[in-house]
Amino acid sequence: MGGILWIILVGFVAGIIARLLTPGPNNPQGFLLTTVLGIVGAFVATAIGQAIGHYGPNQGAGFITATIGAVLVLFVWNRFTARRSM
Repeated sequence: MGGILWIILVGFVAGIIARLLTPGPNNPQGFLLTTVLGIVGAFVATAIGQAIGHYGPNQGAGFITATIGAVLVLFVWNRFTARRSM
């Protein structure tokens, strides 16, 4: 249970950092969406890290890898919404 809470906390911070790092329009999509995308990025980074053996079964991603995961998820989200708005 503590592992999931850690991933959520790290994802929250990673989402905010990822929003600051990614270029492009900073649409008023809201604080909640940024946070959710950061948490998803942290879960993605954790899953990939566990799959390649970098993290143990009860370990979550650290701040750097969670931020990288959040940037990746935010990039995919921006590409998806850009294609949808055309």
